[in-house]
Amino acid sequence: MGFLSCGISKAEFLEEEAPRLEHWLKQNAHGEMQYMENHFDKRLDPTKLVEGSKSVISLLYNYFPAETQREDTYKISKYAYGRDYHHVIKSKLKEMMHTLNAEIGEIGGRAFVDSAPVLEKAWAAKSGLGWVGKHSNLLSKQTGSFYFIAELILDIELETDTPVTDHCGTCTKCIDACPTDAIYEPYKVDGSKCISYFTIELKNEIPTGYEDKFEDWMFGCDICQDVCPWNRFSKAHNEPLFNPHPDLLSHDKKDWEEITKDVFNDIFRKSAVKRTKFEGLKRNINYIQSS
Repeated sequence: MGFLSCGISKAEFLEEEAPRLEHWLKQNAHGEMQYMENHFDKRLDPTKLVEGSKSVISLLYNYFPAETQREDTYKISKYAYGRDYHHVIKSKLKEMMHTLNAEIGEIGGRAFVDSAPVLEKAWAAKSGLGWVGKHSNLLSKQTGSFYFIAELILDIELETDTPVTDHCGTCTKCIDACPTDAIYEPYKVDGSKCISYFTIELKNEIPTGYEDKFEDWMFGCDICQDVCPWNRFSKAHNEPLFNPHPDLLSHDKKDWEEITKDVFNDIFRKSAVKRTKFEGLKRNINYIQSS
């Protein structure tokens, strides 16, 4: 079905993650992402999310593009180049559930793609698909970090996998490169200072003081991933639905500054960029211009 890799964990309470998540929320590192405060128990215990669940299957799906935007332009995070990943991957998970039911028999469970209270990076690491790097993204020696993480939480017992070791070593490239100091120490990220947070999650005005730090990112940010040595092993995806609109690759700064709502809707039809809306993208561009 096109997934990079698959790992399995026992569905149980995430003991190590509980104090980390609590501390992160108390520090207000989630900013205005109030949804992160909701369903605390469900985030840590899949049996509370899916009744009778016994196994968590974690899957990775590549989104690294063959071509990227031109140099002299406002940038969009690579994950948002093509069709909204929620829809693309959800349909594959449904197909997988159908196949499992056909092969094994009646299985109960649910599919998740980044839209429910699931600590997906923790489950993927627990399942041996990689380790959580100093920038807090999941890293794999084979494929770096440019992939989506998805889960099937099922009511059958499956043979589990084991975690892999951390291979960040003494490298601090992601920390050194973060222009807003969002990665304030290894493995700790203040989400409320992240460029992705400012350009996507924050619905109010972007606070002053960061104008000269956005490095032309108008939707999301890939800096910590782009500088990571493990991403030299990233290979282009082969998912046609993730291919970008031609204008996304060819537009320069002037094109983006003059973008109309109709052009926005054409380029980002069924795209994750729709989340920030036309007005949000204009706000981000104007903020960068004000530096």
